[in-house]
Amino acid sequence: MNAILQPWQWYVSGPLIAVIMAILILLGKRFGMSSNLRTLCTIAGGGKVAEFFNFDWKAQRWNLIVALGAVIGGVIAANFLTVDTTVAISAKSIEKLRQLGFESAGTGYMPAEFFSNTAFFDPMAIVALLVGGFLVGFGARYAGGCTSGHAISGLSNLQLPSLIAVIGFFVGGLVMVHFIFPLIF
Repeated sequence: MNAILQPWQWYVSGPLIAVIMAILILLGKRFGMSSNLRTLCTIAGGGKVAEFFNFDWKAQRWNLIVALGAVIGGVIAANFLTVDTTVAISAKSIEKLRQLGFESAGTGYMPAEFFSNTAFFDPMAIVALLVGGFLVGFGARYAGGCTSGHAISGLSNLQLPSLIAVIGFFVGGLVMVHFIFPLIF
């Protein structure tokens, strides 16, 4: 049980991801979470509104099960398999986050100041959540997939567009954290 409660080393989790990706490639499947949004919209009748949602969603049931498993696994891990919620980040990072107003920095995986229910009463947080959610959704669709789809599935298929997208994700994240985020907050 102790092995499950500790973070897994890269030499365990990396090969497990590689084996799963090899199986998916052999089965002709592509992994990605954002494609589930298209599937859900199709199930809800989106094909009546846009041609983009007219496809055989039943062929994507396996991916819906993966997404459901990710949610269930996250709930189990957070509530039953997490012994210590403190995050091992440097004191310098904690200090920088506290200067930005995140007093809970280092005490948990998600800053309570940004991911708590109180965010719904702060107009700036609501705008950030709506704009950020729209940009992530639009970006995933425009890039032809989300970070997991490109970084895991696309790179394992040696797709150049996925490599370009992953480089863009990292550059965009660095620009956000170091330049835009300090301006907003």
